Amino acid sequence: MNILVLNCGSSSIKFQFINSDKKEVLAKGIVERIGEESSLFSFISEKIEKRKQKIIVENHTQGIKLISDNLMDSRCGVIQSKDDIDAVGHRLVHGGEEFSGSVRITGRVIDKMRECIKLAPLHNPHNIKGVEASQKILPGVPQCGVFDTAFHQTMPKKAFLYALPLEYYTKHKIRRYGFHGTSHYYVAKEAARYVGKSLDELRIVTCHLGNGASITAIDKGKSVDTSMGFTPLEGLVMGTRCGDLDPAIPLYMIETLGMTRQEVNDVLNKKSGMLGLSEISNDMRVIEEEIEKKNQKASDALEIYVYRLKKYIGAYYAVMDGIDIIVFTGGIGENMPILREMVCNDLTSLGILFDKEKNYIKEDGILDFSDEDSKVKLLKIPTNEELMIAMETEAILKKSEIQNPKQFQSLNVQNYKKNTTKNFRK
Repeated sequence: MNILVLNCGSSSIKFQFINSDKKEVLAKGIVERIGEESSLFSFISEKIEKRKQKIIVENHTQGIKLISDNLMDSRCGVIQSKDDIDAVGHRLVHGGEEFSGSVRITGRVIDKMRECIKLAPLHNPHNIKGVEASQKILPGVPQCGVFDTAFHQTMPKKAFLYALPLEYYTKHKIRRYGFHGTSHYYVAKEAARYVGKSLDELRIVTCHLGNGASITAIDKGKSVDTSMGFTPLEGLVMGTRCGDLDPAIPLYMIETLGMTRQEVNDVLNKKSGMLGLSEISNDMRVIEEEIEKKNQKASDALEIYVYRLKKYIGAYYAVMDGIDIIVFTGGIGENMPILREMVCNDLTSLGILFDKEKNYIKEDGILDFSDEDSKVKLLKIPTNEELMIAMETEAILKKSEIQNPKQFQSLNVQNYKKNTTKNFRK
């Protein structure tokens, strides 16, 4: 089955075209700067690689048409016609409590996604644009959606409820939802496969570290707690987001500093995190270079980032009464060994011991950098949300209904042939 996987943002469309039978990426790329004076388009396949082609793309509909046209192009394409696209799988951010599993997209699903816009105003509107554009460009092709929040629907009330008056949850659905669920579930399954054990007998902490970052406690295959909350702002220090902070601080910023609600929102989401602390960049590659130059602000920022992450690891050790595996994934988690070293250092009381030499080995796949005496397995595992979405889409179409909507289907990804293009930090 040939599945087009789409991740539609406000001004970009990331895509992969995957053959789910062979677990193989046939083509991939991105449309960037949608709606701006000059857009950028990248397309990679076995035939050709296009990099930073300048083109005018006014909206998501034009963007998806551009993708489908290139998939069929005689010079670089991998299919003959639109009939060779069996389905479209969408990465969808927020399903609230309405969707606790992957779904085939219908009018009702789109309506419910609109109801969730108030929970994810920065993401759901653009996800909907992508779905509607796909329906227009690829009429009759089944559309399926995989929600970032779905995997975390197994959290117990003690983990997802805030200590607010209960009516704020019962009437307004204010609660912890969590995000990055597709990635956390994928790497947890890969970790279990790597150690040769069933997922339902392991206690795993997964650290998804990119420009957005979150950490999840997975006990016996279920998400029991996660750092992101009602929005993706809560939790770890991120590229431009502050993560955890005293909730009275925004009130102080408004009442005492005279800032508007929008100004506060911009500071917390776009000007904080590593960018705000370092006053240099949100890009960890730049931070690492500045640390090598003895830049104290960069060093301090990374120390704070690591400290917050270690606190969560300790908390999740207590929540699950132990940890069997810690997984590092995402652009930063996969490509920054100094960060992995700093996180795992001085955790011997939890049975965490790492091998420094192994940690710095450059490998594309899974890297085990545990010390032989470590009670906790330490792994770097490249995430692959696109493959998960493709396999979920295939599972939905092969069954008239999802048998267990609280969980993702069990997927076999052992034979996945990774695209050989370089993975960049996001």
